[in-house]
Amino acid sequence: MSKIVLGVAGGIAAFKAAELLRLFTEAGHEVRVVPTEASLQFVGAATWEALSGQPVHTGVFADVPQVPHVRLGQEADLVVVAPATADLLARAAHGLAGDLLTSTLLTARCPVVLAPAMHTEMWEHPATQANVETLRSRGTVVIEPAVGRLTGADSGKGRLPDPTAIHAVCLQVLDGRPQDLTGRHVVVSAGGTREYLDPVRFLGNRSSGRMGQALAEAAVARGARVTLVAANVSLPAPAGADVVRVVTTEELRTAMHEHAVDADAVVMAAAPADFRPASRAGAKIKKVPGQGPAPIELVENPDVLAELVAGRTGKRPVIVGFAAETGDENASVMEHAAAKLARKGCDLLVVNDVSGDKVFGHDDTEAVVLGADGTQVPVPHGPKAGLAHAVWDAVAHRME
Repeated sequence: MSKIVLGVAGGIAAFKAAELLRLFTEAGHEVRVVPTEASLQFVGAATWEALSGQPVHTGVFADVPQVPHVRLGQEADLVVVAPATADLLARAAHGLAGDLLTSTLLTARCPVVLAPAMHTEMWEHPATQANVETLRSRGTVVIEPAVGRLTGADSGKGRLPDPTAIHAVCLQVLDGRPQDLTGRHVVVSAGGTREYLDPVRFLGNRSSGRMGQALAEAAVARGARVTLVAANVSLPAPAGADVVRVVTTEELRTAMHEHAVDADAVVMAAAPADFRPASRAGAKIKKVPGQGPAPIELVENPDVLAELVAGRTGKRPVIVGFAAETGDENASVMEHAAAKLARKGCDLLVVNDVSGDKVFGHDDTEAVVLGADGTQVPVPHGPKAGLAHAVWDAVAHRME
């Protein structure tokens, strides 16, 4: 059981923090809610006390003998603020301590996670961006806000991520993961592309996007700015990642080239189709009784991974490929993988043995991380988050 301080700043998204509190308490953690005075205009102290079973104060002069403005931060295993408003980010970045929450942030020696929520214009303002950069440089995990409906009729970037997604990031931070991706931009692809035969039918594969999702979540927890290029992924967007939705291999290719320009690392966890129909019918292809199907002519899709390798300058970005392999009469899984690593020219290749219905769509996996330098790191069977962190361990080492 961990001791968690849940800070709540004064934004309309404050009501969502109740769900985050529930997730923590149901997992057995002890949670102390520390709201700002402004946040109590949205959710009252009685709600937080009832849900947490702990007293709630906003100022430093309550319960003085216990010295809460020092003790809470000193004793916490994690401090998370959701929502973190532009005002809260500014006060935290500049070390102000005018209330119990900002005092707790100053005394905390544990990991700190901030989940911003505000209007797009406030998030994009140079002052806010400078404050975020300052906080991240100190090791604070500042989750990128989500894109969606904001207060009123407007939409944009600034929405508080889903509480379940924030909770997932916090669990990984609690595991003590290093902040070795702070200040880095990483691009991850996920899912499987679709190549349409007609408006109804397509050629595709079984990739669910779970591995790419795990990679994105792990990178956020390690402090990275994450772009997730998701091909037909139905999973909820991971907190803190900018998600780019694509369908076809050509769309995936375009997005990866666009976002890899300023990336420090690129991980191609998606499963792009190797081939596409030479032409796409404008209407559904009809079945004619007594006649077999017409042959489908296929053409080869571009090799996105090889293009990314060929297009980089020097050793940046670090490029990781994935190989879903099965052995055959010609070679074993690892022999096929070693040949692919040499052919693609990437820095790392994550090798999955997918024979016997392994890996696809499952929560657990096992793999071997091959390095172009001859290293081999086997990752035993376990949650995909474990493999994700093994990949980022290898990437961070190469960045150094």
